[in-house]
Amino acid sequence: MSKKSSQRGSFNSNFGFLMAAVGSAVGLGNIWGFPYKMGMNGGFAFIIIYIAMAIFLGYPLMIGEIALGRKTGKSAIDAYRDCDPRFTFNGVFETIVPFLLLCFYCVLGGLVMKYMIVNFGDIFHASWGVNGTDPSKYFGNSIGHVGVDLAWMFGFLIITAVIIMGGVSSGIEKFSKVAMPALYLLLLITAIRCCTLKGAVGGLKFMFKPDFSALAGTGWLKVMAAAGSQLFFSLSLASGCLIAFGSYMQKEDDIQKSAFMIPLLDTIAALAAGLCVMPAVFAEGLKPAGGPGLLFVSLQYVFQKMGAGGAVFGFIFYLLVFIAALSSSIGMMEGGVAALIDSRLKRGKSSGRTGMVLLAICTTCIGAFLVAYDQLGGNTHFWKPFGMGSWLDVFDLGAEGILMPLGGLIMAVLFGWVHYGYLDDEVQIGSNYGSRKFVNFCFRWICPIVMAFIVFVQISSFFFSKTGWYMALFG
Repeated sequence: MSKKSSQRGSFNSNFGFLMAAVGSAVGLGNIWGFPYKMGMNGGFAFIIIYIAMAIFLGYPLMIGEIALGRKTGKSAIDAYRDCDPRFTFNGVFETIVPFLLLCFYCVLGGLVMKYMIVNFGDIFHASWGVNGTDPSKYFGNSIGHVGVDLAWMFGFLIITAVIIMGGVSSGIEKFSKVAMPALYLLLLITAIRCCTLKGAVGGLKFMFKPDFSALAGTGWLKVMAAAGSQLFFSLSLASGCLIAFGSYMQKEDDIQKSAFMIPLLDTIAALAAGLCVMPAVFAEGLKPAGGPGLLFVSLQYVFQKMGAGGAVFGFIFYLLVFIAALSSSIGMMEGGVAALIDSRLKRGKSSGRTGMVLLAICTTCIGAFLVAYDQLGGNTHFWKPFGMGSWLDVFDLGAEGILMPLGGLIMAVLFGWVHYGYLDDEVQIGSNYGSRKFVNFCFRWICPIVMAFIVFVQISSFFFSKTGWYMALFG
């Protein structure tokens, strides 16, 4: 192993890589984003389109990101530069993404950590628990105290940073090997409990009873765009993370198998999260399209209605959301930190991992202050750029809405047209690459067309959402 490689770090096992990659994928995008976006976009119809996109977009792009990272042994910027200097800008896009996401992700992660702790307090009837307070008022008070929000955010950010400072194998891999199996166990426990609530069958029907009414007319355009942006956010595609993780991967490991398992496990987690949320929401007659409030208001209301055991299941649920949020936060930050480390190593300096993590903390705190001070959009007197409803929306649109699908589109063009088959030899090192023709077909034809559509819809919603033609199409 070269001195540079030893300073960058590597995973000790394929299982460690898989758990870290799944951890990056399974986060708030699954536990929070998937249920409420499914609720806003027709339930079953959204699930079907999401699964189709996971197969025809998620799997090929997952192979592309992991293989590019391992083939070059570098993070996003230098990986694209090695492949084709003309596409270096896409590596820059991917490196910007995690810094945008962390600005609001850590604020939400801090809130999740707070709800986990106060529900734990309710188990013992502690004075600092929720204590039967109206969930809507409690949430409003929670986001209304900027200093308190920032304190929780900073606590969540520090936990993320400490794990990353531990390095690839001793920090990220060691945490992921324990955290991800625990997360799936907690998901199973919570899903079983919520599916056995009286009236939960309505939520099961919403998710799994065939109903394509949401796709009528031009509705399929809206559902398709929502599923596409959710897929990128959920799988951490085009965020620099998977390229960095791929660069830490052992050469003999099976990229094809890992690229199949990550979307599969991620989709299972998303559906399991839906089974935690939708049956509970329908059992209490709440709205399935309740937006982000599903996580902090609707479900807290459900746990309070469960009686004596509600606080226990509330704690278990928010514990699993905390693990999911933390594992994804680790992946996001590592994607940005890896690029900074590579930049130092290229200039002949030491990796300076601790210093690069501290730099990531500083940039995150600046953005997080804007999100917290804005009270997730509740501070109507605070200026938001471009007429957006909240600073969370600003950062989310820039990352999930534009840069991530745009990055996927550019990657598809690169490997489908400019350098067709460029990654085949790398994937074949650890497998027979039986899906090679399928992946290359998707890179050439399916990914560019679908990704161009998603980028068009996202940018249109940003610039033209109030114009007549846009409202006619997407309502």
